[in-house]
Amino acid sequence: MNFLRGVMGGQAAGPQPSGAETIQKLCDRVASSTLLDDRRDAVRALKSLSKKYRMEVGTQAMDHLINILQTDRSDSEILGYALDTLYNIICNDEEEEQDEAAQKQADDLGAQFTEQFVQDPEHVTLLLALLEEFDFHVRWPGVKLLTALLKNQCVQVQGIILVSPMGVSRLMDLLADSREVIRNDGLLLLQQLTKSNAAIQKIVAFENAFERLLDIITEEGSSDGGIVVEDCLLLLVNLLKNNSSNQNFFKEGSYIQRMKPWFEVGDDNSGWSAQKVTNLHLMLQLVRVMVSPVNSPGATASCQKSMYQCGLLQQLCTILMATGVPADILTETINTVSEVIRGSQANQDYFASVNAPSNPPRPAIVVLLMSMVNERQPFVLRCAVLYCFQCFLYKNQKGQGEIVATLLPSTIDANSISAGQLLCGGLFSVDSLSNWCAAVALAHALQDNLTQKEQLLRVQLATSLGKPPVSLLQQCTNILSQGSKVQTRVGLLMLLCTWINNCPIAVTHFLHNQENVPFLTAQISENLGEDERLVQGLCALLLGICIYYNDNSLENYTKEKLKQLIEKRIGKENFVEKLGFITKHELYSRAAQKPQPVFPSPEQMLFDHEFTKLVKELEGVITKAVHKSSEDEKKEEEVKKTLEQHDNIVTQYKELIREQDAQIQELKEQVASISSQNEQMQTTVTQQLAQIQQHKDQYNILKLKLGKENQNQSNSQGDSSQVNGLQTEELTQLREEVEELRKQHTLLQAQLQDKDALINNLRSETAEGSAGGSDNTELLKELEALRSQVKSQSAEINQMTTERQELLRRAEAGSADAVSSSSGGSLDAAKMAEVESRLAAQTTETERLKEEAKSLSESRAELEQQLATATSTVAILQTEQAKLQTEVQESKKEQDDLLMLLADQDQKILSLKQKLKDLGETVDDEDDLDTRDQTDDDFEEDEDED
Repeated sequence: MNFLRGVMGGQAAGPQPSGAETIQKLCDRVASSTLLDDRRDAVRALKSLSKKYRMEVGTQAMDHLINILQTDRSDSEILGYALDTLYNIICNDEEEEQDEAAQKQADDLGAQFTEQFVQDPEHVTLLLALLEEFDFHVRWPGVKLLTALLKNQCVQVQGIILVSPMGVSRLMDLLADSREVIRNDGLLLLQQLTKSNAAIQKIVAFENAFERLLDIITEEGSSDGGIVVEDCLLLLVNLLKNNSSNQNFFKEGSYIQRMKPWFEVGDDNSGWSAQKVTNLHLMLQLVRVMVSPVNSPGATASCQKSMYQCGLLQQLCTILMATGVPADILTETINTVSEVIRGSQANQDYFASVNAPSNPPRPAIVVLLMSMVNERQPFVLRCAVLYCFQCFLYKNQKGQGEIVATLLPSTIDANSISAGQLLCGGLFSVDSLSNWCAAVALAHALQDNLTQKEQLLRVQLATSLGKPPVSLLQQCTNILSQGSKVQTRVGLLMLLCTWINNCPIAVTHFLHNQENVPFLTAQISENLGEDERLVQGLCALLLGICIYYNDNSLENYTKEKLKQLIEKRIGKENFVEKLGFITKHELYSRAAQKPQPVFPSPEQMLFDHEFTKLVKELEGVITKAVHKSSEDEKKEEEVKKTLEQHDNIVTQYKELIREQDAQIQELKEQVASISSQNEQMQTTVTQQLAQIQQHKDQYNILKLKLGKENQNQSNSQGDSSQVNGLQTEELTQLREEVEELRKQHTLLQAQLQDKDALINNLRSETAEGSAGGSDNTELLKELEALRSQVKSQSAEINQMTTERQELLRRAEAGSADAVSSSSGGSLDAAKMAEVESRLAAQTTETERLKEEAKSLSESRAELEQQLATATSTVAILQTEQAKLQTEVQESKKEQDDLLMLLADQDQKILSLKQKLKDLGETVDDEDDLDTRDQTDDDFEEDEDED
């Protein structure tokens, strides 16, 4: 212990040991001591010496310290000392008093010790396990040590953590620690962990990192927060930048909507703190990460739509038009708005409707263009405004038309400043940067828009009093020929190339000025300095466009004459060499990398991103056009005309086939509809047949019942006739009633016969409906045959398309043999004749199909009529059946009454006989027999009639 006191600062007698000797003794004590207190004191001493004797402690004590971490897990104090010591020897803290060489030596030392530590992956795994300890003296130094390891050996440590079970999840738990120091250092650790590692970024994102980080930002005060907000934003940028999976997860989780409150600024924007500026700058950068042009178009469009719908774009435009906003925040806001509206029609339309809070209100575009053409504004701000204008016009033909319309004579308002007036003012300003920006902005208003290129030819400019106005095209060439600065001439040449590209009318207007072509040839043929070579290359590009898109409407400047002029004045090889210098320029490569114009200085602002695409597209075709001879051009034109004719014929055939296919499809649908209706009718007829059979069965049963009742009535009447001789009047009345019942029965039988006839008719109609169904089946088979014919004809059309592509290939390669070309033409004519004959056959088949469909429709109408008739017949039959049942019930009731009456009369006759016998009168039995025989004969006749 006395030894340790001497090391820790106590006075000891005798000579003092050196630092290396002291460290060696302390290491021996750590390795050999059995008491935990002795080891703890030795490690504490090593910690105190680790900054001053960094190399010695790292070289001699690292293995012992790692062993302490493995063996003394139960004592948090010694673990804390060991972790602090390791952090001191690994961390490369930058100190102001150190010079560059000393700092480099310290960095190399930290990298060396880090490599030694991570040489065994178990050491990093052990460190991750220690982070689960809640004790502050263990967890905090562990976080700092792991952060230092990631700074020195990021890739290797990331790989170890990635394969470690629950490694990333343990680190994510640091964000939930209630101690702000550990949470904040955990943010720094995750920043280092997520650098340039997409796999770890995805794991961290799916560990609910977005929710936790946005909650921390809100708790800390959003943009008004401190350094913690900055750390959270840096971590969010790491997770989202160039990671499409995390970007989609961020959007789908509705986290974009939670960004809107960050950009709410008040009316008083004075006195922004440096931290607030930093935070807001990172927030804007985070928005740009989500809508960056390097992302996939679909993901960018989806994020742009979400930002517009949640009001984030509106909030950014509010900052854009606010007063008192710092210049760097305003610049970054302009860049952010640019990428939010780039290529999104809805966002571009909204931005066009934004007005600045001025009196009178002016469109935001006009206010921004004022800053762009104002040479007193900062350079980065002017670049940002140019980028915003380019993004507003990107794939926005409506916006391009609105900008060009402000230059046309019919729409110019003398009382207000328009975007077109500002662009013309910048185009002819004395400031070369304003010239370049205005030229590029106007070129973007013409990009891929033939209509606006032709409209811009109408623009007339008043140069001075008393002189006639000149066109905008002529004024640009006049300024070009005056020999202004290189930046101005490059901008004008880019504008002219974009203007006349793919616009033969503009080429004709340009060539109509007799001075333009001699000026271009003179510029290209001269031997000028390095700075002028770029202008020569652009002049060669402009002249090449005049050749390639020349419609030969001017006799003096046809394609052939311009090529002869190049060959005589410049030379074809020299022309191609000057043209190729554009793509070899260093600034061309830089501008081609990304759409945003970012330049270190105004002098290096020469190329536009969209123009680099145009040069890449035109360089090859112009070189080929210059080297072509007149004969090759004639042959190529002939081949083009032939191909155009072929294209027109094939297009006509395709349209005709499409129409026929539509007609066939319509007929198929009609056949399918008729078939389904036929099936429904057959089902209905089957049901009606079953109902008719059921009615017939009921009718037969009723008929049998009625026959039995009539037989019973005849027997009853035979018995009653025996006593009818004494009461003739009553018997006569009874006979009349029976006769009436017989008539009613006869009438019912006639009605039943009529219903049988109706049933037979219905059966015959059903049979005819079945025959119609078989006809529909035959029509369906014929339609299937027609469908196969249409498929074969489609295959033939595809064969024709393949032959057309072969013709295109031969046209590009050129035809070296006239005989083969003529034979190829005859072959094409024969193929076209064959196609026409096939088309005629197909037309005939279509007409036949129409006739068959017409007949099928007529048969369908007949079936519908038959079905209606059958339905009405069934209804009538059901009504008649109900009436019959009612009449039968009434007949039964009347018969019952008659039987009762006969029974009463029989009783009366018997009583009268008995009275006569009692009175001594003689009753004549023969009369009774005659009467009975006569009655029996009458009933037999009635039965024969039935």
